Amino acid sequence: MDQYLTADDLAKTLRQDVREGLTGTPKTLPPKWFYDERGSALFEEITRLGEYYPTRREREILITRAPEIAAVTGAETLLELGAGSGEKTRLLLAALSPTLRSYVPVDVSGDFLTEAAGQIAADHPGLTVRPVVADYEQHLHLLPGGDRRLIAFLGGTIGNMAPATRIGFLGGVRATMGPDDALLLGADLVKDEERLVRAYDDAAGVTAEFNRNVLRVINRELDADFVPESFEHVALWNAGDEWIEMRLRATRDQTVRVGGLDLEVAFAAGEEMRTEISAKFRPERLEAELDAAGLKLAELWTDDAGDFSLSLARPA
Repeated sequence: MDQYLTADDLAKTLRQDVREGLTGTPKTLPPKWFYDERGSALFEEITRLGEYYPTRREREILITRAPEIAAVTGAETLLELGAGSGEKTRLLLAALSPTLRSYVPVDVSGDFLTEAAGQIAADHPGLTVRPVVADYEQHLHLLPGGDRRLIAFLGGTIGNMAPATRIGFLGGVRATMGPDDALLLGADLVKDEERLVRAYDDAAGVTAEFNRNVLRVINRELDADFVPESFEHVALWNAGDEWIEMRLRATRDQTVRVGGLDLEVAFAAGEEMRTEISAKFRPERLEAELDAAGLKLAELWTDDAGDFSLSLARPA
């Protein structure tokens, strides 16, 4: 296993993100801190909810299109940024098996990678599995090269980045690519506002617990005294930016102490703190942003309902 990110690195980044976010106006927290063990389990539960369509739709596209993706890329290396639970990965691995020689999963969690990579290596004994503990927003230039790589960035995670950050990230991916490499990008599409909001504000309240989990992470890791139950989950559609925003709204005046930062933060009743954006795309916007990053859109596939997309892009 290659390791470019340590527990100390993560702790330092958490401190920096929380200090900047809680002292900013308006207050914000980055969504990557949702995902401790409990947060990851809650997200897996979200993906099984009726309201939350993206995971099912992306899987539908992969079931239908994975053989075509394999045929047009002939990939020898599959490099997966933000390696997930493995179900979608296995669809790609199966389709790519005639040409694939190595699989490189990248994630910030070494424990997660060890388990997931071990299972895939056991199921694919002829495949070289080389896990990498890294932050794909910081360490792209350190990730393994190889012949005919397919770089997979699935799940619609690209939508969690603001536009300038997205283009910078895609440009960073482009800078690592050889002429025979390709990028497979999962992106959610613009649709009816009511459906979008329901996907991030389910009736069972699972997403609300997932949202509040970031406060529990800060309590545990930074000796804070947030009372998660004193914050309401809010999901709304920002039509101007074409993204969903998740926020936490203070239900009362309160002051939170973050002992690990020697910081006190006041919240007024009704004050909202943004915890996530999830941008939705139109095909022409995807093509324009890929083009701005030096990538040429080669293929764009959607599910039958037109809810979600997989794009295949190559160096321009």
